[in-house]
Amino acid sequence: MTEALIIMGGMGLIIGIGLAAASKIFYVYVDPLILAVDDVLPGANCGGCGLPGCSANAEAIVAGNAAPNSCVAAGTEVAEAIAEILGVTIEAKEPDIALPGCTYGVRDADVKYVYDGLNDCKAAAILNGGMKVCTIGCLGLGSCVKACQFNAVQMGKNGLPVVNEQLCTGCGACENACPKNIINLSSVTRRIMLEYTTDMCTTPCQRSCPAGINISEYIKQIAAGDYHRAVQVIKERNPFPSVIGRICPRPCELDCRRQYIDEPVAINFLKRFASDYEKESNSRILPYRAPETGKKVAVVGGGVQGLSTAFFSARLGHAPTVFEATSKLGGLLRNAISEYRLSHEILDWDINGIFEMGVSAEMEKAMGKDFTVASLLDEGFEAVFLASGGWDSRLANNMAPDMNKPVSGTRLLIDILKDDTNGFSCESNVVIAGGGALALKAAEKCIKHGAEKTTILFREARDESSLTASDIDQIESKGINIIFNAAVTAVTGEDGQLLELEYLVLDRLLKKSIPANTFIISAGRFPELIFTKTTENDNLENTPAVPTRWRGIEPYKSSQNKDIGMFSESNPVTDYSAAIKAIGAGRKAAASIHQIMYGIPVSVPKNVVTSESIVQNVDYVEKVKPASRQIMPLCPVEDLDECKEIEKGFTKEAAQKEAQRCLQCGLICYARSESEAITIKSGTAA
Repeated sequence: MTEALIIMGGMGLIIGIGLAAASKIFYVYVDPLILAVDDVLPGANCGGCGLPGCSANAEAIVAGNAAPNSCVAAGTEVAEAIAEILGVTIEAKEPDIALPGCTYGVRDADVKYVYDGLNDCKAAAILNGGMKVCTIGCLGLGSCVKACQFNAVQMGKNGLPVVNEQLCTGCGACENACPKNIINLSSVTRRIMLEYTTDMCTTPCQRSCPAGINISEYIKQIAAGDYHRAVQVIKERNPFPSVIGRICPRPCELDCRRQYIDEPVAINFLKRFASDYEKESNSRILPYRAPETGKKVAVVGGGVQGLSTAFFSARLGHAPTVFEATSKLGGLLRNAISEYRLSHEILDWDINGIFEMGVSAEMEKAMGKDFTVASLLDEGFEAVFLASGGWDSRLANNMAPDMNKPVSGTRLLIDILKDDTNGFSCESNVVIAGGGALALKAAEKCIKHGAEKTTILFREARDESSLTASDIDQIESKGINIIFNAAVTAVTGEDGQLLELEYLVLDRLLKKSIPANTFIISAGRFPELIFTKTTENDNLENTPAVPTRWRGIEPYKSSQNKDIGMFSESNPVTDYSAAIKAIGAGRKAAASIHQIMYGIPVSVPKNVVTSESIVQNVDYVEKVKPASRQIMPLCPVEDLDECKEIEKGFTKEAAQKEAQRCLQCGLICYARSESEAITIKSGTAA
């Protein structure tokens, strides 16, 4: 018995020593912050945060990969407790709601086959892309329903998912389960930031609209008699519905599928009808906005683009202020269009709607004269956006060239060539972007007036340039440096002085910097730039003795390839050719500002839809009855003073008839007005 006890004690001692050694060798350190956050989380392990359990979410929160309020099963108290543990503050969380993005289910769409043996969308997608002729359409097997742990998604009667917004937590499980990217999380911010891609269900009219308005949806609401909702849909992407309803060149109507039967739907006249409904009811209809962020944004320029940028920035929750050099907002809309086409009353109605969204304005304040980029940043604005317009705006507003120097050290080439004053001078380092032979004249003038080093940047390659070898030799013999294949991507300065330019070598995608105290621009307008303080300021005490270093970059554009850098083909030479294009540019600017302020890379999806994108489409329609387009009534010439507008607008009856002409298109689907039997092959793919 004694021997057994000794043996057992010895074995226990050996095992204890072994375990102690193993604990040292295989010790796993757990961050006490992770443990503290994990203790606060409710322990539901529901997966609503998109991670496998609360412990995984705690690790992600501490690592900065998830927000303190990322738990969908907890309330604000838990989020605040986690924020206190981490020593951070949280902004009000904007709710995410799952939103289906397909119009026609298997019952209504053209179908290739029905495979009864499959009950999973991913499996059906692998099988020849799915049973629908549409390559990206909803497969209707309900994988999103099975993935939802909160019973918020059900399959509707038309074979498409329906989301209960009251039950949806925005966890994204349904989004992850969908192989076709049909159901996605949606919020005000997501919708503003959204760029249409080739794997989304977009309509021809929607793709051709520069502002990206959901045209078929607002027409659907008009047909249903819900004019209030129609206005909300329009204002999701257009803060000037009354204005655009009168002056838009209507590129959307050129791509309307209705033209394959008779005539395009009067899309723009229906927009005017909805906006007139709002104005006549004298009850402002505003789109939704995100919770306030407390971030101030300055927008320089009160034209269409500047006001649109401010509008979308306000909807993103920020506090935008517009600075306008003249006494009136509106830019060319106010100065270059006849009042019989666009009255100032209509323009002011839309502008006041932008103010009601949370935008403020300061009039008769010119950049470079009353304030600078640095002074605005020092006043607490986290970003300054330049939307000063081009020569068209300057002429319309009767502005002298010396009033239009919005960025320190920048000048327009046309101003340099026209400036014959004795006071003209150039700083030591001069960089000229583009301009061809005129750039050479400007360079020679700058050398004559004090420039020590002059460089000309051309976007085109040397062999694509109009300059001959002898021309280049002649230029360089005068001490002028030429750089080909260069696209300016950023400007940097300090207080009121420009310091350098950043440019991209296009054939090698290599970034370089060049000293620049004077930047001469060959285009008829200054580039649209977003200015922020550089990180070098973060470690400095913000006092008058410490200079403010700033950096300006462009908003993202519609393409990652052809649109790299400033002065690309897509950049406007003077003002935008249509107000609707300026509105689209304003939304992109607001999205870019938002990305910069939150440290998100400013970029556009690789598969974003452009005019050159290849998407599934149709070039004819079947089983659709002809229906005449409603004609907009005109005011007789002799009654113009009484009517005040040339076009009188649709009546409710006319608007209803016209809205019912819309085919309510999907990617390739459309509403057939005549019955049609669809042949379905069963069992395997056609």
